[in-house]
Amino acid sequence: MNQNQPFQARQISDRVHWVGAIDWALPEFHGYRTERGTTYNAFLVMADKITLIDTVKKPFLEEAMSRIASVVDPQKIDYIVSNHSEMDHSGCLPEMAARIQPEQIFASPNGVRALSAHFHRELSLTAVKTGDRLDLGNASLQFVETRMIHWPDSMVSFLDSDGILFSQDAFGMHLATSRLFADQNERSVLQWQAEKYYANIVLPYSPMVGRALAAIEEMNLPLQILAPDHGPLWRGSEDIAWIFEQYRRFVAQRPTAKVVIAYDTMWHSSEAMANAIAEGVERAGAEPRVLSLHSTHRSDLATEVMNSGGLVIGSPTLNSSIFPSLADALTYLKGLNPRNLTGALFGSYGWNRKGMGELQEFAGKLDLQLVDEPLFVNYVPTDADLCQCVGLGEKVGREVVRRHAE
Repeated sequence: MNQNQPFQARQISDRVHWVGAIDWALPEFHGYRTERGTTYNAFLVMADKITLIDTVKKPFLEEAMSRIASVVDPQKIDYIVSNHSEMDHSGCLPEMAARIQPEQIFASPNGVRALSAHFHRELSLTAVKTGDRLDLGNASLQFVETRMIHWPDSMVSFLDSDGILFSQDAFGMHLATSRLFADQNERSVLQWQAEKYYANIVLPYSPMVGRALAAIEEMNLPLQILAPDHGPLWRGSEDIAWIFEQYRRFVAQRPTAKVVIAYDTMWHSSEAMANAIAEGVERAGAEPRVLSLHSTHRSDLATEVMNSGGLVIGSPTLNSSIFPSLADALTYLKGLNPRNLTGALFGSYGWNRKGMGELQEFAGKLDLQLVDEPLFVNYVPTDADLCQCVGLGEKVGREVVRRHAE
């Protein structure tokens, strides 16, 4: 190792070094709050044909190049493999290619098209498809296309000699940490961040994820390490089995006995109704999770919803519309396409109730299975109104418990 480099590679197996970058300060990714930052993982395979697996986001070019140079002269790299063309993995690919001057850059057929459209320059791109192998001399890479997980170009690469599956965005999370392996990090943190990543990035593509997961498992690969492009790496049969099981659960979206009650409020009317609905949910034996969108980020709401059986939405009326925080969060949720949700609607209005109709439109777009007619009150709810809210919560809770038990 060249100790004169400011950033050092980390060896993860006999032939493979981690040469990525840690983004401690990333605040947001695609509208998703990344409160713990992220990593951009790239890997250097020291085989007869030295190969770089993925690159990093453009601002981190020098950090990655330094890590590479701590192991080998970058110009000795023969190949680059691009498993995913999104800019957080390929942003510095042209600059790296100019410095390294590899013989070839490999990507899926869709990846070749995407990289060409991104950079509009000659990159010596070669397309590989499912089943193709790249001979590295004393090792080989096997490629499997995983289209729409989560872009059309996505693929994974398996290094047979070391039992490493380079899985690009699959099985990853946004978590900045110097602890390279999952077993060096707190399991509760891994659980939440894996759920959050799937809910906010991968959820719309769950049917494709299920098929790809089954295909990878059917290959019966002798996996030693599962190496995603974000977050810690999974090593050993126990941890690899754990994250595979989480993905099976995420794909299924089987209803739980939890009900998310998402609302915002102006003068506390909707807040009072939300709390009364939560009382009813609890009486029915379900678990209420009350989230004020005044203080809950849309991406945290999406994570909670993915792990729920019910979603109850409430809003005040502002300028003949629902409250802006509701419009923001529901537009975001609609794009993620959560499934299997029992629902209900509530809110308050003043001199017109047009916003309440807008809330009903969102319920249709989210395919919420409503248990009853929406409960809308004029101005401030009375005790009788709040008792109706309790009853609505009980209806949702009973249905969620029933579906969870099926």
